[in-house]
Amino acid sequence: MIQTSARLLRLLSLLQMRRDWAGGELAGRLGVDIRTVRRDVEKLRGLGYPVEARSGSAGGYRLGAGAALPPLLLDDDEAVAVAVGLRTAAGGTVTGIEETSVRALAKLEQVLPARLRHRVTTLQSVTVPLTGGGPQVDPDTLTVVATACRTHERLRFDYRQHDGQASVRVTEPHRLVHTGRRWYLVAWDVDRGEWRTFRVDRLTPRMPTGPRFAPREPPEPDAAGFTSRSVSTGPYRYQARLLLQAPVATVAEVVSPTSGTLEALDEHTCLLHTGGYSLDAIAFHTALIGCDFEVLEPPELVDRVRILGERLCRAANSSGDAG
Repeated sequence: MIQTSARLLRLLSLLQMRRDWAGGELAGRLGVDIRTVRRDVEKLRGLGYPVEARSGSAGGYRLGAGAALPPLLLDDDEAVAVAVGLRTAAGGTVTGIEETSVRALAKLEQVLPARLRHRVTTLQSVTVPLTGGGPQVDPDTLTVVATACRTHERLRFDYRQHDGQASVRVTEPHRLVHTGRRWYLVAWDVDRGEWRTFRVDRLTPRMPTGPRFAPREPPEPDAAGFTSRSVSTGPYRYQARLLLQAPVATVAEVVSPTSGTLEALDEHTCLLHTGGYSLDAIAFHTALIGCDFEVLEPPELVDRVRILGERLCRAANSSGDAG
């Protein structure tokens, strides 16, 4: 049985190496007869691999495209190339595939031999991406966190808050969320007994992970929406709700998910939920969006907007007189 399984893997590897194989060539490579090749091809088909057979003088076998993606076999160089590509994509180089890349990278590095892992790390260490935006996150940290999310294992890590205060957190990780500039972990904080979001660039995992846990009901189905609300309003002294006289799609181009959450009302208006350490900061941030707005709450923000507006009007009038 072991010999047969090894031969199937070898046959699959050959079929993935080039497009077309004659039956005799495969038999010679495997050291078996043509009938054994036929039986092995049928076994691969039973496992979901779409092996096509062609008759005639130019006949042979070809690995086609199926309805589902079966497991692939990669040689050393191919595995290194895929791992480096996934690490690069996880860093945000290709918009929209960051989270998918981390999940795939976690699966690949779980089975990557030590010699290949060393090659990946070496190549990554001398590669400097020319990117801007958010803080850099260690791909190894992303892989550890993603694996803990997938296998439902508790994750302990050292965490540095925005004010520099350090602590050790014990969590039940749920999801990784990428906002375009930063990575966040949505997790159940075991010691605090509540759902929290953590900046991944501020955490250092403690190994090993574990023990396993039974997944809890998430705070809401949309982990990205929960993260956006948590980081745009939760940490701040003031929370505000404002009516914007602009379509939600237009406002979304200038309001990032980490600075506020948007809710469409109709084709021409939307709501902005945001927060800040000062009322002036909220007022200026909203004014810079570039559309008319109305403060719904808190009431004290209305007074701050009025005071700031009067101050700006005085500045404009005095500048006009000087001209």
